[in-house]
Amino acid sequence: MNDPLILRGVQRTYHTGAGALPVLRGVDLTLAGGEIVALVAPSGAGKSTLLHLAGLLEKPDGGAVIVDGRDAGALSDAERTAIRRDTIGFVYQFHHLLGEFSALENVMLPQMIAGVPKRAAAERARELLGAFGLAARVAHLPGKLSGGEQQRVAIARALANRPRVLLADEPTGNLDVGTAAVVFEQLLAMVRDHGVAALIATHNPDLAARMDRRVTLHDGAVVAG
Repeated sequence: MNDPLILRGVQRTYHTGAGALPVLRGVDLTLAGGEIVALVAPSGAGKSTLLHLAGLLEKPDGGAVIVDGRDAGALSDAERTAIRRDTIGFVYQFHHLLGEFSALENVMLPQMIAGVPKRAAAERARELLGAFGLAARVAHLPGKLSGGEQQRVAIARALANRPRVLLADEPTGNLDVGTAAVVFEQLLAMVRDHGVAALIATHNPDLAARMDRRVTLHDGAVVAG
């Protein structure tokens, strides 16, 4: 089976009024299924840029981003959108839940957009929310949930379409220490159970230490952390 995420010589330069600003100068990184990799680097080093490129939200200036065996550079915009929807899950520091929809509906929506029938989407959503200890909260709107509960819903939503790759940018950075530890343990367990390749950016060394390996960015390249 293909490694779910491979980056080969990925480059990204931003052009500003002051001139060219190289951020990534040749990133090489491979994630295996079920592997959880911590991305730990200083602010401004390019962590978010790397996640955006890996998630096909931006296109590199050079190199290749290969998701589930498909070179994204050879795909149309519609094909890239389909991969983002079906193959990649995203979790951010802020949950970005839709406030007018219940927890259950928030996890159902990405499935229904992907063409899953409503009943099957609801069943999958209940299964995921139950695994995160939210079986009694499925009908609650996000505003009626705690911060930790909201982030659990966001993680469940990211896993709803059974992605091969999970990209997370400080997924517990907006939570208190105790809640962050609990949510993070649940995230790790779910990722391993589902065989997802996960790249998780974090500033928290304790959380990074619980992952399978740690990498950082130095002079625009990924090196062992």
